[in-house]
Amino acid sequence: MTHAPDPGFDPDDTASGPTLVFDSQTMAHSIPEDILGILTGTFAASLGLYLLQASQAVTGGTAGLALLVDYATTWPFWLIFALVNLPFAALAIWQKGWDFTIRTAISIALVSGFSVVNHALFDIAAIDPIYGTLGGNLLAGVGLLILFRHRASLGGVNIIALVVQERTGFRAGWTQLVFDVLIIAGALFVVPWPNVLMSAAGAVLLSLVLAMNHRPGRYIGH
Repeated sequence: MTHAPDPGFDPDDTASGPTLVFDSQTMAHSIPEDILGILTGTFAASLGLYLLQASQAVTGGTAGLALLVDYATTWPFWLIFALVNLPFAALAIWQKGWDFTIRTAISIALVSGFSVVNHALFDIAAIDPIYGTLGGNLLAGVGLLILFRHRASLGGVNIIALVVQERTGFRAGWTQLVFDVLIIAGALFVVPWPNVLMSAAGAVLLSLVLAMNHRPGRYIGH
């Protein structure tokens, strides 16, 4: 059975339709959009780290270092996360300027604050470590993507990696990889080896989320 075409339907609109959403002209985020975006990104990242913490897993980057210190000490996670990441945020002044650095410092503070909220309002009595490790890395990756798209981050060794590349020519990606491997290997001293294997898989998953979605030209807003 055939239907008559909609008189208001223009086949040529199908070609022009997507450009109305993904316009070639960039449009900067407004201040309310940046505020909501940073709040959303930091909440997603903090929830992902909370799942990783509940699973006794680590991940790559400074987030993994914060988790590693958390397992090895009695310090509260919110304080560890802030202390580990703030020096990298300070270094960002040199590499990225004040706007990016201020947004990053606020994001670090929000993740630390949300970690307190998560512990207080979301009690996890038991969690499957595979679910927690993979799900936690996915949430953390999504949170980081949102922050990147609102010109913020959570600190990170990538800033140091860029400096090393500029000074020595050693590729930034290799510096990041060395750091991540050291974090995962260090977990062998504080968590069971099956958790370390899952942590390695989760760190790869997080890297894939970022690599496949955070690419020049893929996202229009800035």
